[in-house]
Parts: sequence; structure tokens; C-alpha cells
Amino acid sequence: MALMASGALVLAGCGFADVRAPVPEFMRSKAVDPPPPEPPPDVRELVRKHLDSVFTAASNPRQVRVSAPLHAPQGSGWIACVRADLTSVTGRPLGAETYRITISGGVIVDRQRAEADDNCASENFEPI
Repeated sequence: MALMASGALVLAGCGFADVRAPVPEFMRSKAVDPPPPEPPPDVRELVRKHLDSVFTAASNPRQVRVSAPLHAPQGSGWIACVRADLTSVTGRPLGAETYRITISGGVIVDRQRAEADDNCASENFEPI
């Protein structure tokens, strides 16, 4: 039993070494390449086709405007800002509201109300 246990320990160390390990090159595992960046999405067209994924139909979005896409700080997706004049559920005008959307794989995967650290206030907006 002891011989089998020691043999298993020796064989467990025979795997390929880390990229930074001090072993010959042929024994090192290959570094994983990061995924290629996605091409920039057409935010205007994407928001126009999927307006309901950014605003509810009851808010009656008018004068919808979008910013240019920027690379997301984490991951390979994109972020953009969307601004529109909205109406409350009771019919009162809410004024212009701004949302930050996250786009991945050509799909709007997240939307959040814009905050000060989103830099949406300094973006240039174009109508859709």
C-alpha cells in the first residue's frame, strides 16, 4: 500500500507546469490567449430594434438618443448611454432619463440608470 501511495504522489507531480515555472519550455503549459475583442456594435440600430429592453412601453419614450459605444472595463463587451424623455405611469412627464446599457454579442444584456461615475453626462448623444 505504501508503495502504491508513494507512486501516486510521484505521478501526480508529472503534469505540465505553469507558464512561469522554472522548467524547460516543452514542459510548460501554453498561456491562454484572451478572446478577440468584439467589433463595435451599431448602438443606434440595436436600441431602435430593442427599445423595449431599455424602456418600458408604459413610459412612452420620446426623443431617444444614444452615445457612441465604449469598451466595457471588464470583459470583451461594450457599454453605451441611452437618453430619452419619459412619462410616468400616471401620465406626468418625467423629463430626460439616462441609462447605461451593456452590449455583449450584439445583444443588450444589462441596463441600469446612469450614475455620476458612468460618465454619461459628458457623452455626445445622437438621435436614433
